Amino acid sequence: MRTEQHPYANTFPLPDLRSCTPTDTLIVLDTITPRYEEHTSSPISFFHLLERLKTTKRAGWQRFGIEHGESISDHMYRMSILTMMAPTSISSKLDVVKCTRMALIHDMAEALVGDITPVDGVAKDDKSKREADTMDYICNNLLGKFNGGLNAKEVRQLWQEYEDSETEESKFVHDIDKMELLLQMVEYERENKGDLDLGEFAWVSLGIKSEEVKAWSERVLWDRREMWESFGKEPSWGNGAKPKSKPAPL
Repeated sequence: MRTEQHPYANTFPLPDLRSCTPTDTLIVLDTITPRYEEHTSSPISFFHLLERLKTTKRAGWQRFGIEHGESISDHMYRMSILTMMAPTSISSKLDVVKCTRMALIHDMAEALVGDITPVDGVAKDDKSKREADTMDYICNNLLGKFNGGLNAKEVRQLWQEYEDSETEESKFVHDIDKMELLLQMVEYERENKGDLDLGEFAWVSLGIKSEEVKAWSERVLWDRREMWESFGKEPSWGNGAKPKSKPAPL
């Protein structure tokens, strides 16, 4: 266990980026001492930046009093494993290795902009602009001169592909993003033994496109229904997400 805090650690409170304009999103760099070394052939500053993904919590859960919940990197790690579990009906049509890399990269911008949620009042275009600016900073300023910029180019392209959500790989990873959220929702509810209802997140299941991931989500939501029945309570189910019948075995 470390006894000393690394100089790049997240030792200062982050500014509230929800009130920043898109051009202000990199203001958080002024809170980091020492500043990341930029425009060098070394990737070490980028490696240190990744720690922020380990220490920054997913904001949606904090609204419900879950102060010691998952970090951004926790979320992306499980997503990456889920992509590797793609059944043959999916893996025969997609580049699963690419999906795994995309899952590990898709929220990287949140290392600096934080986890902006739909309830934060930030327009979708503004959120995209802030995150794109951050990825440009990471890939140009921190990685642009490392290995001829080849790694930076790949990271930036994978992130943009996820954002555009036009390829089959990106659509699958978006489904996995929703699936991971559903798993975490049920796990927090189980941990709190019926004293915490996170049902407002269940609606994301309605946006899952692939039949395979949809089958996973139906199983999880049915398990949730049975779990709440064992608590003797009826939870909330956002926008008609409550399962009406037991799904077929996976």
